[in-house]
Amino acid sequence: MLETSRLILRHFTEDDLGDLHPILSDPITMSFWPAPFSTDDTRRWITQNRLRYLEQGFGRLAIILKAGQLLIGDCGLVMSEIDGKPENDLGYIVSHPYWGQGYATEAAEACKQYGFQTLGLRRICANMPISHQASRRVAERLGMRLEKTFVNQRNRNIQTYLYSITRTPEPDAQEPQLAYRSRHPA
Repeated sequence: MLETSRLILRHFTEDDLGDLHPILSDPITMSFWPAPFSTDDTRRWITQNRLRYLEQGFGRLAIILKAGQLLIGDCGLVMSEIDGKPENDLGYIVSHPYWGQGYATEAAEACKQYGFQTLGLRRICANMPISHQASRRVAERLGMRLEKTFVNQRNRNIQTYLYSITRTPEPDAQEPQLAYRSRHPA
């Protein structure tokens, strides 16, 4: 679990389906995705991330607004193929009534710090359609820099930006041997 001044980020549970599905099925919230999610898509999303927690030690997390304990989206790191290359992909989805209030930046910053400081990742990326100005601003606020533009075959072949940031190692710090560590022994 991660905590910020206004948010709690926690692992998804099967019980989150009823709160998450209205967000992931909303055509406005999901307008930059290939399509809004069906109930089965949302169920698979939760299941896939629960498997990631076990296999990789991280995944997308539920964003819970402390005020009212409302689930308002998700954010987190996943190992993903982006433009043909494996990357530590930082993603964020916030329900559209909560856009413009800094929640995506707050959640993504917590996940970025977790990736660098706890997981020992060297590089974190974010990708978004070039028309998604708000997502670009989140990446830029995190200190990410535009690396390239590519045609995203996984998202309707649209022009997509890839932003990235690389952790600068501390002087005399030993680099972790593995980019991904499971928290659960085999």
